[in-house]
Amino acid sequence: MTYRAPIRDLAFTLKAVAGIDRLAATGAFPDYDDDLMHAVLDAAGAFSQDVLAPLNRPGDLAGAKYANGAVSAAPGFAGAYRQFAEGGWTGLTASPAHGGQGLPKALELAAYETVHAANMAFGLCPMLSLAAIEALQEHGTDHQKAVYLPKLVSGEWTGAMVLTEPHAGTDLGALTSTATPNGDGTYSLTGQKIFITWGDHDATDNIVHMVLARLPDAPPGPKGISLFLAPKFLVKPDGSTGDRNAFRPVGVEHKLGIHASPTCVMSYEGATAELVGKPNEGLSHMFVMMNAARLAVGVEGVGIAERAHQGALAYARERRQGRSALTGEANAPIVDHPDVRRMLSVMKAKIAAARAICLSCGVAADLARHASTADERAAWKGREDLLTPIAKAWSTDVGVEVASMGVQVHGGMGFIEETGAAQHYRDARIAPIYEGTNGIQAMDLVGRKLSQDGGDAARAVVAEMKADLARLPRLYSGKPVERLAAAVEAVEDATLWLLDAKTDPARAADVLAGADAYLKLMGDVIGGWMLARGALEARAELEAGQGDPVFLEGRIALYEIYAANVLGHASSRLAAIGQGGALLGRMSVDVLAG
Repeated sequence: MTYRAPIRDLAFTLKAVAGIDRLAATGAFPDYDDDLMHAVLDAAGAFSQDVLAPLNRPGDLAGAKYANGAVSAAPGFAGAYRQFAEGGWTGLTASPAHGGQGLPKALELAAYETVHAANMAFGLCPMLSLAAIEALQEHGTDHQKAVYLPKLVSGEWTGAMVLTEPHAGTDLGALTSTATPNGDGTYSLTGQKIFITWGDHDATDNIVHMVLARLPDAPPGPKGISLFLAPKFLVKPDGSTGDRNAFRPVGVEHKLGIHASPTCVMSYEGATAELVGKPNEGLSHMFVMMNAARLAVGVEGVGIAERAHQGALAYARERRQGRSALTGEANAPIVDHPDVRRMLSVMKAKIAAARAICLSCGVAADLARHASTADERAAWKGREDLLTPIAKAWSTDVGVEVASMGVQVHGGMGFIEETGAAQHYRDARIAPIYEGTNGIQAMDLVGRKLSQDGGDAARAVVAEMKADLARLPRLYSGKPVERLAAAVEAVEDATLWLLDAKTDPARAADVLAGADAYLKLMGDVIGGWMLARGALEARAELEAGQGDPVFLEGRIALYEIYAANVLGHASSRLAAIGQGGALLGRMSVDVLAG
């Protein structure tokens, strides 16, 4: 089926929920206004619908190919990428000093949602370039910024994130790739890396690899990792490309989904590389890329969920079977069957909540850099840090859940590849795994992000939720208010318990055992709060006689659907946070095997 970019939903979420208009007061985005927002979203949506979406199914069938030591993109992808680069889509938020447009992060995320929804395998390529741009802007030398940033920002070259090794997955401290000084300021890079997304392809003239490796005198573990830049083709002093560098793909993985995204095994055989940032601080430098990618992957979850919902809704409107319980019509479209309508409604509500979390994280990221005072910047940085693992993990779980429900709405036809529902499910399944599994996001949330500021960021979120909860009785009565109130209380109780438990080393297992439940609780409740905020804004617009009444009434109904179907889980999430360490300790390997 065709894809329609949800421009109205994106614009409403940016303004009414995420609060992108706060950025005007910073003065950092003088060219940004509503007209520009709509122009960017309209253009991104049109490109995604017209160019990328038609390549999604053919790309899945053909896949990327490896032959004779080189990788070729799926048919049509190289041409689409060139159009993408010519449209300036890799430079939306980059500094104008390097050819970028200097626009807000949240707007870029909204535009890229349409890209990921239309063609998730394609979207991974520029997504990693954006992460490389952020790392070089923050840690690159003046020379690296001058040589590499203009090419990455323009999209002439792409970037790749090179971390994982066969024996060292999540445990980056165990990696063994080495970088030996050449005596001229460059390094000789040697080692093998796996799972390198778009590590090789034929869509651009050069690929800039950002590689983690060890210097000869590096200490063991994560404190001995440095970050290096290695281009596929060496760059001459005038900026033109020269000889092929000494690294190559040795194969591509055959995967469950995202077939058109080449996942490469790369071999570095004395490749010429440059140090990025400080020696032995590569992990912290790479986290600039990783945090950017984690938020972007959260948006992938939203995008693939949106695409799955659109496909399921279209099928449910066309497929006729049985008598409608709503109208009495015989041979009615299955969208009129209550269980199908329920699934589609919950899908839409969860997509809206995940979108709001991701775009709010983007606004927080911009305010963390550009708010007027140091205290404000610190507070918004705390909000960004708190929301990032939630945006990545909760939104990608939503992507899988919604794609699975999309298969269910299709019934038996959902299990048949030709409908497209199966591909969405296959593609969605990787997002909770890469860029740090969702379990790692949960451990990061409770292990670092929650307590790094003494819990201030979490307390600030709770305070804001309570403030909006106090306004909610103007719009609803009964259960919609009660469920959010109970859910906010559950978040507050869980937060205080974890902050207290973290002060006692003997309770470390309990803290980590409750991490997954806490992240899901936070996602459920923050998502509900943001839908409630959107509902309040929708009511205000209706009372002012502004906007489309059908759309705005739908925003009010979305919160009620969410409150009825999601917020009730808060008590069970809270119950899972506590003595989990002792309980899991009873589940020995022998018990699990028996």
